[in-house]
Formats: sequence, structure tokens, C-alpha cells
Amino acid sequence: MIRHLNVRALRHPVWTTERELMDEPILDPDVLAGNLRDLAFSNRWLGGDLLTLRALARLVAGLPATSRLHVLDIATGGADMPDAVLSWSHRRGYRARVVATDLSSQMLSIARRRVGTTTGMKFAAADARRLPFADASFDIATCSLALHHLLPADAVSMLREMRRVARLGIIVNDLVRCWHGYAGGWLFGHLVSRNRLTRHDAPLSFRRAYTVNEMLDLAHAAGLERLEVTDFLGFRVAISCSVGAASRQLHEPPGPETQKRQMMRAG
Repeated sequence: MIRHLNVRALRHPVWTTERELMDEPILDPDVLAGNLRDLAFSNRWLGGDLLTLRALARLVAGLPATSRLHVLDIATGGADMPDAVLSWSHRRGYRARVVATDLSSQMLSIARRRVGTTTGMKFAAADARRLPFADASFDIATCSLALHHLLPADAVSMLREMRRVARLGIIVNDLVRCWHGYAGGWLFGHLVSRNRLTRHDAPLSFRRAYTVNEMLDLAHAAGLERLEVTDFLGFRVAISCSVGAASRQLHEPPGPETQKRQMMRAG
């Protein structure tokens, strides 16, 4: 009988394409807002913020103090990660601006209400697979907990787009498909939260997530090189990529071809 066991399933859950409730086009706004608060809590206390900020520190290490720092955040959800990026940047003297994007108008509406008049943050609707921004129009492109929502072909498209719009580097922060993460997701959804979206999606997210090797394969398929991987307790990982800005001027204006692409007005 042991001979017939799936060895991969012993190491990590079998990958699934089952749809998360969060990905439904219209949701109860109060339930969705509660789910986004749960995600912000997990980012703050379970490694999400830490991983992104450590990767950001590496990518901008060569920038002088008081430099401008223009960041694009993709699939921003409740915009807690842009908040963390802005706070970190201001503490270090950078003049930071973040454009927080999401495909969901509901997400953007909730994020705008939560953030209020936070200085340095703007919002825009955008499809991560076809970003409506010019080449090299941001210093850093980030995403958090977005990759596992995408099928492989779409994930590669998003990574290519992140690389295209970034001058310095990109940061992809996501869950790792693993059994202890799945168990932790179930416990978080049933012991920490009473939100029905969180209870359904937290364990499912770990079954939808990629392993680290699978994430690296996606990054290589997108043409990304010089990858650096940092993990948090084996269930959360940040993959950062320098895009070789040393070979071009910081804030270099786009050439004639890239000027043809119209940048969406962020509001």
C-alpha cells in the first residue's frame, strides 16, 4: 500500500485551482473589510511586512538619504502593505510615494476608506497582467499575497509586467504550499478570526500557493534573474529581484517607444 502513496503529497499539499471566496466579483462589503483586516493582522505579526521591508532595504541600499522613492503595489487589497512601506521609507528619510493598485473596485473602495488622507499614497485600478504604466515608471514594484491567486501563465505575465515597470527591482511576497502552513491557516481561520471569508480562504490559500521551487520556475519563465529568497518559518517567502538599474540612470525618462504607452491617471 505504501508504494502507492503520493510522495509529493507527503511533502506538501497537492496544488488546487479551487476558487477562493475573495476572488468573487461582488462580496458583502463588511465581510470583505473584515477579511482584509485579518490579512493586515497576519502581515504585521506573521512575517509579511518583515519580508517585504527587508527585501526593500536591500534593493534601495544604494540610494542616498532623502532620495525620492516611487513604489507600485499590485493587488493591494486593504493597502496595509503600502502603509508599511511608506512608514518604513519615512523613518529612513526617503521621500516616498506609493501607487496602490487592484483589479477589484470593492478592494479599492475599502482601501481608500481605511487609508483616508495618508500622505504619499494614491490608488488606481489595474490588471496585474497588463499594467497600464510606462516602462521603468517606478523604482520598485511589489505584490503581497497575490501570486497564489493566479494560474501559472497569469503569474508569469504579472512578473513580466512588474519587471517592465520597475527601475530598481521587484518584490514578490507570498505563501508557500506546505502542510504546517495549511494547518496554521486552518487554525488562524477558526481560532483567531470569525470572518467567514478568512475561515474558508486561509487554509485554501496554502493549497493554491506555489512551492519555493515553483515560484522560482515562474520567475525564470518571466525572464527574472539575480533572485534572492528570504523565508519566514517556512510558510511565507519573499523573492526579490534586482533589475540592473546600475546600468541606467535613476528616473531615466522613457524613450519614444515607451512614451506611446499611456500611463493611467492615479487617483
